[in-house]
Amino acid sequence: MLIGEVARRSGVSARMLRHYESLGLVRPSGRTGSGYREYSGEDIQRIFHVESLRATGLSLREIGRALDDPGFTPSALVDDLIRRTRERIAVETELLTRLRRVHATDPAGWEDVLQVVTLLGALGSKSADARQRAALASVDEVPVEALVEAALGEGDPNVAGALRWALARSGGGGPALLAEGLGSPVAAVRERAVRSLAEMPGDEATALLRNALASPDDMVCGYAALALGTRGEADAVPALVDLVVAGTNDTDAADALSLLADDDAAADRIAAELVDRLARDTTGASARGRLTQALAGVPGAGSSRALQELLHDEDRAVALTAAYLLQLRDMG
Repeated sequence: MLIGEVARRSGVSARMLRHYESLGLVRPSGRTGSGYREYSGEDIQRIFHVESLRATGLSLREIGRALDDPGFTPSALVDDLIRRTRERIAVETELLTRLRRVHATDPAGWEDVLQVVTLLGALGSKSADARQRAALASVDEVPVEALVEAALGEGDPNVAGALRWALARSGGGGPALLAEGLGSPVAAVRERAVRSLAEMPGDEATALLRNALASPDDMVCGYAALALGTRGEADAVPALVDLVVAGTNDTDAADALSLLADDDAAADRIAAELVDRLARDTTGASARGRLTQALAGVPGAGSSRALQELLHDEDRAVALTAAYLLQLRDMG
């Protein structure tokens, strides 16, 4: 079969068939009397083999090895193809994500497009200073999805703070995206998510923080409780008391409890919660001391009665702390 007919039937151009011949991939088995290339059935079958292997992403040199080297083992090459394909997909996916984010800003002109692309690139920079500058400039110019992604992946505390600031001033959608991060298998991502969510204003963020109180991750629950305490949410009281007992952000937790004790009824409920924890046999000495100190920030008769009873506590440190706190109240 002559080269023109082979090209027509195989779909491989005559030019490409000549290129294959120059590389030694497919050599026509014979020539006509006039010197034209003549391909046999086996030659045509080899052409189809070459095309099939090209479709897997192999280079022509790799195809030559695969067809001609008797000792060739394809598994390593296939593994390499899988790796390269994954890398290519990752690059293309990143590009697609970036393009979608640029499109989401509804740019009015090429200057706007370039500005968004520059900021998106800076958010992924290896330089912490560049990332921080991009975060501080990104409030109105970068989609919230990009800010959330950057915040959940940021390890530098200064940059993370700038990203949380930008998110708190960004448009809608931020709280729901951050809430997804609360379910991450990576503890650091969960912490970044809840800390960012804690700085988001609005009812949606508050509702999501309430849900986070039930998280099995004590860190997530603790940050949610601190944020809710500053928002006046009484549901946070048990978790705030847990923080006092654990000694984790206990000073901030005690301050939040003091803020929540904004009327007599609330103050008495909080005092009762603290007293209940003081009375538990499982509460250690240092934790009892922190609970006693937390009573100092709770106004009202309930906390005063509790401190009076603690004057006779078996733990001398607790009794002395209670006496000192009562003395301060009398002076006030």
